[in-house]
Amino acid sequence: MVEAVVDIKQWGNNLGVRLPAAVAREANIRVDQRVRVSVEGDQLVIRPVDDSRFTLEQRLAVYDAKRHGGERMATKQTLGAERW
Repeated sequence: MVEAVVDIKQWGNNLGVRLPAAVAREANIRVDQRVRVSVEGDQLVIRPVDDSRFTLEQRLAVYDAKRHGGERMATKQTLGAERW
């Protein structure tokens, strides 16, 4: 078992913890990996999130036009150098 004592630091309006390399290696944690942080009783628990990427077909299958405001921009104003 790998164990380390670390300090909690201010990071903007949040708190942050830096994981030592040995702890990250032991837990198979990598840079930019998504994790879920929860509190269970008096324990802080960090678990990996399933990071499988969705294909375009999978994303389109769950797309809800009503929820996302339709398929085109809701404004008729140009926002930059585009021309209609």
